[in-house]
Amino acid sequence: MDALFIIYVICFGVGLLFALISAFAADVFGGHDAHFDVGHSVHVEPGIGAHEMPGFSPLSPTTIAAFVTAFGGLGMIFSEFESTHTPLISAVLAAFGGLVIAALVFLLFQQIFRRTQSSSESKVAELIGQSATIITAIPEKGVGEIAYIQSGCRYTAPAREESGTAIPNGQTVVITRIVGSQFYVVPV
Repeated sequence: MDALFIIYVICFGVGLLFALISAFAADVFGGHDAHFDVGHSVHVEPGIGAHEMPGFSPLSPTTIAAFVTAFGGLGMIFSEFESTHTPLISAVLAAFGGLVIAALVFLLFQQIFRRTQSSSESKVAELIGQSATIITAIPEKGVGEIAYIQSGCRYTAPAREESGTAIPNGQTVVITRIVGSQFYVVPV
């Protein structure tokens, strides 16, 4: 066994071991999000567009482990063939194959994260001009509650009437602006 083959075996073993430890650690230590309810069910994401959504990094531990594992595995395979037995050829092919597999892993996870992170939560800019219904009456110069539908989902939010007048329960209103988590509305 030559030194390069030992490097391939070590890379393959380290990558495989990392994958097994990651799978176990994710099951034992992760996978559960903490959610806290503060009394309102307003879901807004000010200023974030789909193109600005955080995603999966090309240099994440997962893609690096995929490269190392693929490099080791492909290196072992290429070093066994007569036509690619020379160290330079097997190393170049293994590195190229590792990059291709890491890129495929990156693209796969990026698509998974894009689909799972895009949600039905509304975006603030899209709410201006939308109609809503008063579900808790807005008293004069006070705060009530509205319900609105966006992307097929129903949301509620605290609301004030623009000029401070009272609006009864059940009235249809239009959202005129949003300041913080406070929605300002006018009757239709």
